[in-house]
Amino acid sequence: MRKYSNNSPEAGARVVALALMADGAIDRSEILLLERQNVVGRLGLDDEQFDSIYYEYCTDMLASANRSASGLLELDEHRITALLDEISDPGLQKKLMRIMLEIVNADHRLTAGEASLIALALERWGIDLCGMIESSSPRHCPPMETPIYRGSTACNSEGSHHVATG
Repeated sequence: MRKYSNNSPEAGARVVALALMADGAIDRSEILLLERQNVVGRLGLDDEQFDSIYYEYCTDMLASANRSASGLLELDEHRITALLDEISDPGLQKKLMRIMLEIVNADHRLTAGEASLIALALERWGIDLCGMIESSSPRHCPPMETPIYRGSTACNSEGSHHVATG
């Protein structure tokens, strides 16, 4: 995978590309969300720049990803964390997490790949999902603040944690 400057619009766009491809393909609802929510503009890029970064991401995937038994290309955790680690600014991390949550919720189903990516980003960036007040927070989070522990993505009022997979 090519390296981008930390906290750059390009590094942020690649994290968005990672979220778009976490379930193996881009869904029409995800494309509509990018347009409706002006995601590319929020990243500080224009459409041509984003398309170029997305193309480079796909090219890098073909060169460095593992092919699963089902034929899907998969990045290992080490490569994904390297991409996530290019975002070290806490404000940018939260902004990207909101975008990622919007993307994975766009088709109203959460795949195992999407859940794994969100869980890894939450852990890597030290973000409390239930503490995120924005509308992209899942509806199953309790109204009170409940901590999220390493590797978990959602919480209930008893403090136990579950990852939805579909």
